[in-house]
Amino acid sequence: MELKGIHHLTAVSAQIQNNHRFYTKTLGMRLVKRSVNQDDVSAWHLFYADAQGSPGTDLTFFDWPVNRETRGTRSISRTALRIGGPEAFDYWTRTLADHGVQASPVVERDGRLTLDFEDPEGQRLQFVADDGTPGGQPWDRSPVPAAFQIRGLGPIHLSVPDLKPTHRYLDRIGLREVRTYPHPESPRDQVHVYEMGPGGVGAEVHVAVQPDLPVGRQGAGGVHHVAFRASDADYDLWADSLNAWGIRNSGKVDRHWFKSLYFREPNGILFEIATDGPGFGVDEDSATLGEKIVLAPFLEPHRAQIEAGLKPID
Repeated sequence: MELKGIHHLTAVSAQIQNNHRFYTKTLGMRLVKRSVNQDDVSAWHLFYADAQGSPGTDLTFFDWPVNRETRGTRSISRTALRIGGPEAFDYWTRTLADHGVQASPVVERDGRLTLDFEDPEGQRLQFVADDGTPGGQPWDRSPVPAAFQIRGLGPIHLSVPDLKPTHRYLDRIGLREVRTYPHPESPRDQVHVYEMGPGGVGAEVHVAVQPDLPVGRQGAGGVHHVAFRASDADYDLWADSLNAWGIRNSGKVDRHWFKSLYFREPNGILFEIATDGPGFGVDEDSATLGEKIVLAPFLEPHRAQIEAGLKPID
């Protein structure tokens, strides 16, 4: 029983039409699933990924009419996206500038090229040099050339005031602390790097210890949760293990495209364990992923009412 890497990350948008435009037109990701939040069907749930929606490439958004997040600790602070080497960084430096996206200079951080930037709602993102992590199938209809397309999710960055309780949970679910580096914005704060499964850029969580920050408040431009990849065959064992370890959790949740377990680590950050299967092809042809509204089977009887309440995104 071992977590294999990052499965997906889910964030919050209050401007879903602009969000759709930015992630598909500017960043060139494919909308692989056009659905709704299964717990709040008034809200879109959009999934952006590689050409096939491979596990480890999904960046997803809930559409909620909320205020901007208040940045601070006890939160997920930045999401990394994997790209190629120096030529890809040159391409994205030019492209972000051409689209008026504020970005920091390319630097080497934790031994890898990185480029920090934000989406139009202040979602904190980062391009990071890929190390060959599997996934990242190019999409032939992307406005971004295949060589420069986003290959998947990279390290997920957390901020906590106290490492010990978070370390205890990460250690319990099998993550290993492997190194540290100074925080780029406050060098006196240390970032602790944890890896899971095979390790590498697609299987890391970077935990910054920042006791002097105020507590963050979730909102638009912020992150809702991060999900870790589990084998389909291990799902029941993970459910039993969380209970045996005394970790309060959601119990088994079938999301139709994958099965989930949700729990909060002691600093309040929401984690999910999600299976690789059955995948986004279970209810759509791979050639037309994301082109129509797809609902989990239990929501189908309510389709007309649900669709009537959604905002246009195209």
